[in-house]
Amino acid sequence: MSAEATVTGPVRQRTVGPDDARSGGEPANAWSEYLAAARQLDGVRRGAAAAAGEQARSAEAAREELAVVRTGLASQQERLRELGVPAISLVPSPPELTEAARSMAGGPAAVLAALRAARGRAEAADAALAARRGFRPGSWPARARNLLVYGPLALLVPLIQVIVYASTGAGAASVAALICGLPMPAVAFVAGWVGVGRLFRAGPGERLDRTVRFGALVCLVPAVLVTAGLLLALLAG
Repeated sequence: MSAEATVTGPVRQRTVGPDDARSGGEPANAWSEYLAAARQLDGVRRGAAAAAGEQARSAEAAREELAVVRTGLASQQERLRELGVPAISLVPSPPELTEAARSMAGGPAAVLAALRAARGRAEAADAALAARRGFRPGSWPARARNLLVYGPLALLVPLIQVIVYASTGAGAASVAALICGLPMPAVAFVAGWVGVGRLFRAGPGERLDRTVRFGALVCLVPAVLVTAGLLLALLAG
C-alpha cells in the first residue's frame, strides 16, 4: 500500500451537545452583565457629579445670600438702636439658634432655603420700619421737620400782639406790645435753633441740618406782617 493511498470509510459526524452550547453562551452572558454594570456605574457617576455640581452652586448662592442678609441685618440693628431697642433684644436666643441649626442640617440647599426665608423676613421688617418712620417727624425732610419748631415760635409773639390790640384797641398797651415785639423774631429764631438740636438727632456720621436761612425767614415773615398791620391800624386810629 502506497503512502498516497486514500483511506475511505464511513465518516462520523459530531453533534453539538448541551455542554458545548453552555460553553459558548457563558462568555456572552458575562459580557452582557459587564455592559449592564458599566452602564449602571456610569449612571451613578453622572448622578454623583450632578449632585456635587448642584451642591457647589447651592453653596455659592448661599454665600452670596448670607452677605446680603448680614448687610440688611446690620442696618436694621442700627435703626432699632436709634429707636431705643435694647441690644440684648437684637441677639438671637439659644432656642432660636438651635432651631436655625436644625433647619440648616440638610446641606447647602437647606442653608440656602433658610437664608432666603430669613431675607424675606428681614425685608418685611424693613417695610414695617419704613411705614412706622413715615409718621415720625425725625424722618421728614429737614424743612418740614424744622417748621414744626420754628413755626409755633414765630407765631407766638405776633399772636399775642394781635390779642392785645383786639382787647385794648389803639392804646398804650398796643404800642408797648408793638415795640416789645420788634426783637422777638431774633429771639424766636435762636429758640428754634436750639429746639431743633434738642428734639432731633442726626444719623451716624451725619450733621443735623437746622435750615438756618429757612428758619430765619419763617421767624421774620409773621412778625413783619403783623407789625405792619398793627402799625397801620394804630396810625389809622
